[in-house]
Formats: sequence, structure tokens, C-alpha cells
Amino acid sequence: MAKRPKGPGGSDLGGRGVMQQIQQLQEQMLKAQEELKSEVVSGSAGGGAVTVEVTGDQRILSVSVDPGLIEDGDQELLQDLILAAVNQGLEESRKLAESKLGPLAGQGLPF
Repeated sequence: MAKRPKGPGGSDLGGRGVMQQIQQLQEQMLKAQEELKSEVVSGSAGGGAVTVEVTGDQRILSVSVDPGLIEDGDQELLQDLILAAVNQGLEESRKLAESKLGPLAGQGLPF
């Protein structure tokens, strides 16, 4: 009779327990991903002259620009501030996702 391969700690790699763990992990990941869709973070630039709201699944919801920037007519400055705010918002979104999904990724499967 062939022996089943063993993972770290002597766990049985072919057992039902592993499949249940994988299924639970998948369910937890899906739940966390759904939660991220409803959470919102923001990024800003120019001392708040440009702000961007981004969901946890990295969808940009809004961009707000201080009317004074538009009146000044400095298109290049406005473009730079929008770019900086979007990038900061996306970075905040990535951090949020990492905080939600990171613990799930670190659970380590027994193989």
C-alpha cells in the first residue's frame, strides 16, 4: 500500500481536511474582496487642492479639484496634482487590500 505524501508537521496532503481548509480560505478571500468593494480611501495633493476617492478594489469614485486651481489656468500643475492624488489614492487602496487580504494569504496551507 502506497503511503500518502506528508506535508510539514506530518499532515496528510491527500486528506479531506486540506480540501476543507482550501475551501474555507477561498470563501474568506471572496468575502474580503467583496468587503473591499464597499470601503473607500482617499488620496490628495497640493494640500488638499485635489482629492481622489478610491474603493478598496481600486476603482476611482471621484476626483475633486479646488476651483482656484482652475481659475489660475495652470494646466500642467493641475495635471501633476491629479496624477499625484490618483497615485496616492491607489496606494492607499493597495494598503487597505493588503490589510484585508494579507492575513488570509499568510494562513499557510499544510503542504
